Order: sequence, then C-alpha cells, then structure tokens
Amino acid sequence: MKTPSNENPIDDKRGLPRRSSPWPLVAICVGYFMVILDTMVVNVALPGISRNLHASTGALQWTVDAYSLVFGALLLSAGALGDRRGAKGVFQIGMAIFGLSSLACGLAPTTDVLIVARCVEGLGAALAVPASLSLLQAAYPDQAARRRAFGIWGAVAGIAAGAGPVVGGALVSGFGWRSVFFMNVPIGVAGLALAARFLPSLPRRPRGADVAGQLVGVVSLVGLTAALIKVGASGWASPVVVTGLAVFVVAGGAFILIERRVSSPVLPMGLLSSPTFSSATAVGLLINLGFYGELFVMSIYLQEFRGFTPLAAGMALTPELAMAIFGSSVSGRVMAHTGPRLPMLVGLVVGGLGLASLVISGAHNSYWLLVVPLMAAGLGMSLVMPAATAAVMEAAPTERGGIASGTLNAARQVGGVIGVAIFGTLIASRGAFVTGLRTGMMIASGVFFLGALLTALYVGRARR
Repeated sequence: MKTPSNENPIDDKRGLPRRSSPWPLVAICVGYFMVILDTMVVNVALPGISRNLHASTGALQWTVDAYSLVFGALLLSAGALGDRRGAKGVFQIGMAIFGLSSLACGLAPTTDVLIVARCVEGLGAALAVPASLSLLQAAYPDQAARRRAFGIWGAVAGIAAGAGPVVGGALVSGFGWRSVFFMNVPIGVAGLALAARFLPSLPRRPRGADVAGQLVGVVSLVGLTAALIKVGASGWASPVVVTGLAVFVVAGGAFILIERRVSSPVLPMGLLSSPTFSSATAVGLLINLGFYGELFVMSIYLQEFRGFTPLAAGMALTPELAMAIFGSSVSGRVMAHTGPRLPMLVGLVVGGLGLASLVISGAHNSYWLLVVPLMAAGLGMSLVMPAATAAVMEAAPTERGGIASGTLNAARQVGGVIGVAIFGTLIASRGAFVTGLRTGMMIASGVFFLGALLTALYVGRARR
C-alpha cells in the first residue's frame, strides 16, 4: 500500500500506524477543538442573543442546554455506533453535521430556530467525540505515548476553552453574536480534510442495537433538565417540575433494568464493576457540573452585573481558561510517569479551593481579587480532565473503546447540563443574584471535593 510521504507506514491488516505519528492526534484535536470552542463562545454571546432575539433567561439556558442535552443523551448510542460501524466514518459524519448545524445557528431568525439548530449541533458532537477517543486509543497503543496524547488532547481543549471567551468577545463586539457560529464552518472543513487523510480505519464489530435503552435514557435526561430549568421561575411545586423529576426517576430506573437484561446493552453493566471506571466517570460528571455552571454564571455576572463588554468579559475570564492550557499539558506529562490518580487528586483539590474562593464575588469588589481563584479553578479542571479520560479508557477493553468514551462524555455532558440548570436557577432573580452566585460557587467547590474523595478511594483500585 502506498502511503503519503508525511505519514508513517500503515499496517495493511489493521489499517493503523506502526509508529506514533502525530497526524492522527492532529486530526482528532481539530474536531475536539471545534466542539469545545463552540461551548465557550456561546456563553459570551448570550447577552447579545438576548437583546437581538429578545430571549428570556430560560431561553438562554436552553440555548446552552439544548446542545448539552442532545450531546449527553446520545453519547452512549453514538459510542456504540462507532464500535459497530467503524469509528472513522462516524467521526466524519459527526464533523459534517456539526459544521452544517453551526451555519444554521448563525442564520437563525428566532430563538426557537436557534435552539433546534443547537440540538443538531449536539448530535454532531455526540457522533464525533466518542469516535475520536476510540481512534486515539487505537492509534497510540503504547501506554506512555497514549497518556501523553491524552495530555495533548486535553491541552487542545484548554486552548479552545481559553481562546473561546476572548475570540467570542472579539467576534461579538466586531461582527455580532452570529459570527461565533459561522467560525465553526472553516474549522469543520479543515477537520474533515485531515480526518480523511490521516485517521486509521478501525474494524467493525457488529452488535445488536439497544433501542429501548437509548430511548428511556434520553427521556430520563430530558425530564431532569426541563425540571431544573423550570424550577427557577415556577418553584419546586410546579406541575412541570414535579412531572419532569418523576419522569427522570421512572425512566432512569427503567434504563437500569433494561441494561441488565438486554443482550447488547448501550451501557454494559460489566464496565461499571471496575472501581476506576465508575469513579472516574463520576468525577467527569462532577467537574463539569461545577466548572460549566461557574462559567455560565460568571459570564452573565461580568456583563450584566459588572457592566463589562463581551470582549472585556472574555478577557476577564482569560486567567481561568488560560491555565487550562498549562494544566492539561502538565497532566499528560505527569500521567506518563505516575498514572492518572495523582493529577486527578491534585486538580480536584486545587480546583475546589479556587471555586470556594469565588464567593468573594460581588457588585463592588475589585476584579483583581478574583484572578487567583479563577486561575486555581482553571488549573484544577485542566489537571483532572485528561487524567480522568485516561483512567476510563485504560479501564475498558479496546473493543469497548467507543462505549467507554461515550459513557465518560455522557456523564460530563450531564454534569454540564445540571450545572447550568442549577446555577441559572440560583441567579434567576436579579435581586438575589449575588446570593445565588455565592451559593453556586459553594456547590461547585463541594462537588470538586467530592470528586477528590472518590478518586482517593477508588481510582487505581483493581476490578472487584
């Protein structure tokens, strides 16, 4: 087989690089960069969307959560699909859908159209992300090289997160909120070109489709999210809130029962028997709950409560998000020598302390008092994310890479959905904004410390 001069030789039997070429990682990271960047820039664009489309606080929450909801709800199914149909093809389809739906977001004339387009973006991200990690796992079979690759992958996510508020603020200030979505189109085209040329083709592993499990999982998450968003305006006794929580509990219980009985479950219960897999997945949920909830609140706080422009708000969040670049690269280097447990513990404790310190936020406090807490929160998050990803992927068999990646990323997206919903509820009343913000920071800190406890007890333990 003839290979391009800038690629490593290919193994004809498996279609994988024989040596650790950087190009598969580059192709994967371009797609992941786009997904993370889109999440960050939308937060900065929220006030502009509110003014231009006359969106309520609830509509803004759905603009963020519609993407996260579909993304999180379909990750398990998308991971299983990648294992069955081939990760490369699923990744490419996801990238194409994401780019086209981003174009639709930028052209949206109403909030309803925008929310629908954000749902389609979530579908594209759900297809691309589990497949990308499965491809990364296969492209770098050496453990040390794979851990370094996870660190670089996390660093790219940190770069996207750090650049997001600044790039988004500049785009919103100069060209309006629609430009933050148009930006994804050329990135998506570049990602598709790199994927077609450099990503390995993995073997298909035909399995049955757990349609019932997928459906009840989606229903459960929709019920929970709708209830949490509605509670701020209507209270816990609202029929919509009560119904949503009831749907969440009933559908969640049905999901567990179905997964225990079907022959090809979307979430094999055997994976959860690994203490490392289950606890690292739980940590993924907790850190996203705290971190993305905090970002949602702080973006609104800086612009609406402190009077910052979108660009100034993006610059104000730069100390937090810039630390993600440094912390992610450090996490990968430490993991290559010690494994994922140490960077997870350090990151969760440092991040928890930083989030707890943000309770000093108020109407008249100096912004500079927030810089060190923001940096600690960003450093903590960036140390944990690549390490938790490596812990989950290493605890799962290679042939279950897509499902393992889907499980972790589903947990992370669920955490983000819950965080935005809860924190948005806490600040729904402008008169109680600061109190709600401070309560949210304490919740965020608490879930980071809970993650540290789970890591100390279970990550690195043998399968029961």
